[in-house]
Amino acid sequence: MNRVEAVIFAASEPVGRETLARIVGKSCSIDLLIDDIREELRGRPYDLVTVAGGWKHLTRPAYADAIRTAVGANERAVDLTQFEVLVLMCIAYFQPITRGELSSFFGKEISRDLIGRLRGAGFIDSGPRSPTPGAPYTYVTTKVFLLQFGLDTLRDLPDFEALEDAGLLSKEKLLAGDIPVGHSDADGDVDPGRE
Repeated sequence: MNRVEAVIFAASEPVGRETLARIVGKSCSIDLLIDDIREELRGRPYDLVTVAGGWKHLTRPAYADAIRTAVGANERAVDLTQFEVLVLMCIAYFQPITRGELSSFFGKEISRDLIGRLRGAGFIDSGPRSPTPGAPYTYVTTKVFLLQFGLDTLRDLPDFEALEDAGLLSKEKLLAGDIPVGHSDADGDVDPGRE
């Protein structure tokens, strides 16, 4: 158990099941070890979470203000505008998707700069070329996206149809800007809630 926890603690990226199996052997139950570690961490300011296809130590959201006060704002944090978050959300739900398809969805041109900003932040990458004429690039989300938004896989995204049925999401609301996304500052930049 200590070896598993030490490896996860020392890793900069989420540690996958295969790596942990090499450490403890294939006959050992990784899930039971993880459950035991989580139990020992109960009440601690950090936890062992499943994210981006592996496990990672992350601080609990309740301690975010204390951490910000002690070390300042994270210079790696990316302030996204509400529109950038909406484009990222569409890529996550409809990937692989072309820039042209995104433009059609929003009814206005999605700039190369916006795509470049999302790529530069590591949230998206090029997917397979589209089979449409001209074979444009498609875009897909990355492990960085999963990690930053606390998702293990894309299956952890809220069910799109259920959001629509509940009246929480619709194309009309997206385009009208009626969906609150994170906390906006005076410039309209949005913090999508990363801790």
